[in-house]
Amino acid sequence: MTNSIGDIHLADVLLVTGSNTTEAHPVISLEMKKAVRQRGAQLILIDPREIELADFAAIHLRPRSGTDIALLNAMVHVIIAEGLAKKEFIAARTENFDALAEAVKDCTPQWAEDITGIPAGMLIEAAQVYGRAGSAAIFWAMGITQSTHGTDNVQALANLALLTGNFGRPGTGVNPLRGQNNVQGACDMGGLPNVLTAYQSVTDEAIRTKFETAWGSSVKIPAKPGLTVTELMNGALHGTLKALYVMGENPFLSDPNMNHVEAALRAIEFLVVQDIFLNETAQLADVVLPAVSFAEKEGTFTNTERRIQLVRPALPIIGEARRDLDIICDLGKRLSRSNGSASSDVIHTVTDWNYTGASAVWDEIAILTPTMSGITYGRLERGGIQWPCPTPEHPGTPIMHKEKFTRGLGRFTPLIFREPAENPDDEYPFVLNTGRVLQHWHGGTMSRRSIGLNWVVPEGEIQINTDDGQGLDIATGDLIRVSSRRGEATGKARLTDKLPRGMVFMNFHFAEIPANALTNDAVDPVAKIPEYKVAAVRIERV
Repeated sequence: MTNSIGDIHLADVLLVTGSNTTEAHPVISLEMKKAVRQRGAQLILIDPREIELADFAAIHLRPRSGTDIALLNAMVHVIIAEGLAKKEFIAARTENFDALAEAVKDCTPQWAEDITGIPAGMLIEAAQVYGRAGSAAIFWAMGITQSTHGTDNVQALANLALLTGNFGRPGTGVNPLRGQNNVQGACDMGGLPNVLTAYQSVTDEAIRTKFETAWGSSVKIPAKPGLTVTELMNGALHGTLKALYVMGENPFLSDPNMNHVEAALRAIEFLVVQDIFLNETAQLADVVLPAVSFAEKEGTFTNTERRIQLVRPALPIIGEARRDLDIICDLGKRLSRSNGSASSDVIHTVTDWNYTGASAVWDEIAILTPTMSGITYGRLERGGIQWPCPTPEHPGTPIMHKEKFTRGLGRFTPLIFREPAENPDDEYPFVLNTGRVLQHWHGGTMSRRSIGLNWVVPEGEIQINTDDGQGLDIATGDLIRVSSRRGEATGKARLTDKLPRGMVFMNFHFAEIPANALTNDAVDPVAKIPEYKVAAVRIERV
């Protein structure tokens, strides 16, 4: 998030898209509701489904799945055409505006209505409300990113914010709501295939040299980016990837095209899983390393607003389980081939692997990471700090891009609408959408082991529109089969008016009704994120 959660109540307008916030981010949704109820903020909701936030929305746009670019380009068109663009901000802090204006000149609300299904008048109203706001904040989640055009979708949202000067002030910004606990922290720490800590690129020789020197390692950091999750599975299936080490993740259930994933996990020569429970992926592993939960270890978590916070053990470690750090260091000692000596006595080296604890790891991170070099465990003891925090005196950064953007000028990106990788057709006439339910989380590795949560939501269901169900002679509770070009899932139907006609919705927490047996593993060409949210399916009674 460019801004902070505490900023939400300061926004005049909240634009929420691709996020069922009350289910996936319930604490943040409370702040949104408070902004509407207590501060009079106007909420623009973009979601094909009638989710709970629709009850708080001044405007609810319900587009056809996968048509985000058409919708957002039309809003940009209206803002420019009606003179709502912030000309001073554009002149002082942006570039490439003329190219954007040219790209959207024909993206009229009437054009977008034909593509999205949203009445042109509603698109105009939404653009006017957002464009006239004194402060407007955009929030999105995986409904935007889990698309073959996910990168374009995010850039389109950035175009809106740049166009209206909604950066660098309270109650503004572009604010991604991260999909899992500490996803932000994992990415910040280099848990991506193309970067080291804080997004320092592996293609930059100076960056690689800095880390290699600090670690005293004779092994060179590869200059070529590694593989994404989807590419890993393809590599395993084709024999180019020989071993896989999975930590705290259940790709068997949570990755798209589950049959493809299962074949890949069974084909790989050596699979290691490190987790706190024996989930579906672990059951296929050659070796399982028993780890401990967050409540049994120390370290840091970084939340969706870039706030780094200390985690302290609250429970003793049980049985033969071990902390992740201890497991990794033991493996590092066994795998290290380097005989090089440390070039600095300040930083622990790869050849040592003798960290005294998580705080020693953080000291190394701070030395190698300019945006976090001012953060220490001593400071974190007094409360969380939002990066960037480059010096010990720096207070942290609740709002980014106040004076300038990281790249200098904010760049507008002209975008062209393209259809999803797979649309409904005569053979598969429905579109599948997937998401979460409040009571369960992701692959259900933890939440489905909770007696209380399972009592509230004991099983998955397949939601379909009431009229669609009646047309197929299906009633709530009937057993139905949903099939795609990749697989099938069988479960109980639930008829609802909260879905548009032609849509099927499933949660992906339930191995018994595996939504990801159906989803498409086609990916965004830049971010390589799969298109979970649009897949063509058919329905039949069992």
